[in-house]
Amino acid sequence: MAATTTTKVIYWVSTGILALFILPGIFYINSKMALDGMHHLGLPDWFRYEVSIGQFIGGLILIIPFIGKRLKEWAYVAIGIVYISAFIAHCAIDGFGSEAGMAIVMFAILLTSYITYHKING
Repeated sequence: MAATTTTKVIYWVSTGILALFILPGIFYINSKMALDGMHHLGLPDWFRYEVSIGQFIGGLILIIPFIGKRLKEWAYVAIGIVYISAFIAHCAIDGFGSEAGMAIVMFAILLTSYITYHKING
């Protein structure tokens, strides 16, 4: 019973950290930092909308408990692709630095949430 409780705590803490990182991003979609970051990486303006809106929807899917397993699975995949792509983009443009490192940290938190989600929900 303690392992299940511990697993649930790890799941909700890791998922909560993801939500705190992902969900507010939608409010900064047109900020100077977002614009500068996308231009620095050589990405088109429309891509910032796609990523921001997709991340927001994926973040909601992860934290809403009654969403089905299959939809959550796809949200994990999509968010994972975003973090892997961010890592590759930052390494290609700037080399391995704090931005690339942050993508790896967030991917590790996402992986922790994913693994514990499946331990809880079989």
